[in-house]
Amino acid sequence: MSDTVDYIVVGAGSAGCVMANRLSASGAHSVCLLEAGPKDSNPWIHIPIGYGKTMFHKVLNWGYYTDPDPGMLDRRIYWPRGRTLGGSSSINGLIYIRGQRQDYDAWAAAGNPGWSWDECLPYFRKLENNDLGPGPTRGTEGMLNATSIKTAHPLVEALIGAAQKLGLPHVQDFNTGDQEGVGYYQLTTRNGRRCSTAVAYLRPAQDRSNLRVETDAHAMAVLFEGKRACGVRYRRDGQVHTVRARREVVLCAGALQSPQLLQLSGVGPAALLRRFGIGVVRDLPGVGENLQDHLQIRLIYETTRPITTNDQLRSLTGRARMGLEWLLFRGGPLAVGINQGGVFCRVDPASRTPDTQFHFATLSADMAGGKVHPFSGCTYSVCQLRPTSRGRVQLRSADPFEAPSMQPNYLSTELDRHMAVSAVKYARRLAATEPLAGLMKREFRPGPDVRTDDEILHFCREYGATIFHPSGTARMGPSSDPMAVVDERLRVHGVAGLRVVDCSIMPTLVSGNTNVPVVMLAERAAEFMLQDLRQAQPQALRVAA
Repeated sequence: MSDTVDYIVVGAGSAGCVMANRLSASGAHSVCLLEAGPKDSNPWIHIPIGYGKTMFHKVLNWGYYTDPDPGMLDRRIYWPRGRTLGGSSSINGLIYIRGQRQDYDAWAAAGNPGWSWDECLPYFRKLENNDLGPGPTRGTEGMLNATSIKTAHPLVEALIGAAQKLGLPHVQDFNTGDQEGVGYYQLTTRNGRRCSTAVAYLRPAQDRSNLRVETDAHAMAVLFEGKRACGVRYRRDGQVHTVRARREVVLCAGALQSPQLLQLSGVGPAALLRRFGIGVVRDLPGVGENLQDHLQIRLIYETTRPITTNDQLRSLTGRARMGLEWLLFRGGPLAVGINQGGVFCRVDPASRTPDTQFHFATLSADMAGGKVHPFSGCTYSVCQLRPTSRGRVQLRSADPFEAPSMQPNYLSTELDRHMAVSAVKYARRLAATEPLAGLMKREFRPGPDVRTDDEILHFCREYGATIFHPSGTARMGPSSDPMAVVDERLRVHGVAGLRVVDCSIMPTLVSGNTNVPVVMLAERAAEFMLQDLRQAQPQALRVAA
């Protein structure tokens, strides 16, 4: 394939692998997919519980840190992001969640026609192969597997029983648009292995002659001819290369690097660009603004019985048994990841839909991906679903290899602080409810000395961390919105031939994990692009005639 292609896709992550597959599927269009990281050949990627091993990996993970955050006692929060084929879908917690109906209806109401829940639902159904079988909201013929956890765990069963006593229904499917309830999460696994977008979408397409996949290819800038994107400059093996696009460039680099690339390329806040000597192609003040993330607050309990993953991991026999069970049968703890139990609840009486999500893990550690504690432990990780705090992503320099400045501004609003304290109180109430209470020996963190609202809030500031969902930094909105970056077809305002397709376009964060919503975005974006091409071709023929 030559150095000129029809479409360039930057970033082979949750969205980029989908785009590469769909745009190249007909064979009529040439596609170049650029990924800064290596191939997804590391075995820990494909073992579901293996993301504990990739959390701090120097090659497979960008390993970012935020700026010191005033809301978090000036701590710099570690932000892992995937750096391999599949992107963060290759290192995430595998949880299969779409969000709530109201998330998408709010996008549409904000001036983004076509993005309501009812209009997005066909694409959610299209992308999935759900082992719960067909239904009004489920699909069974898609490329991404949604797999139910088949083996009950006594801690999760106790969680379900306790939550039911607090009035929550036991649900089998969190993805109908109405999440409220408790149950086991579905996971993006297939036959006991991780089903990343690289596995689901890129593998079936990788041998197409019209698809070129470049790994270890770090995008440096989008190139423009006037106001039209015409190519991408990237570095590979120490050499700088250029690939040109006949039709469009698509940024799928995520909520941190898509705005960084836009700014490096002259699209962003003009004053910021001029500060670093970057020529302004389009002054778009919203590029890098509107950063949102789910803040996780982790309560840790010691259990009365040795039934946790801690116990298995601390024992040589336990580790051997886990390994054999996965190698021989693709089953056991290695096949289901860490977070098995889910809760979507309302901790604020004023909320009409769930406002808080629990990730219930059958192990405990000081931090996600850290060494497990030397006792039988479990973790209640709670997060506010729709935070109101907003941050930003900005260049530190014109160097494309320097990480951008990332300031999430966690807990910067009164509502977010209230919700954090309320979520901790709800988690304690749940842990004190039978049958779960009978399995809880002691609260290790925050511990019984943390009682008042001020003490709980301080605990949240001291131990809170990302749950890995940064979003919103190139938000979708009408051209009348001065802070919007892309339109409802994900085209960058004020330039031609350039789209952004990843979680950075979300006007507001979805109520849950972001991987599946991003796959849906990519399915839609690929369809938009092919529709636009079909509409343009007859017009071009008429002009030629």
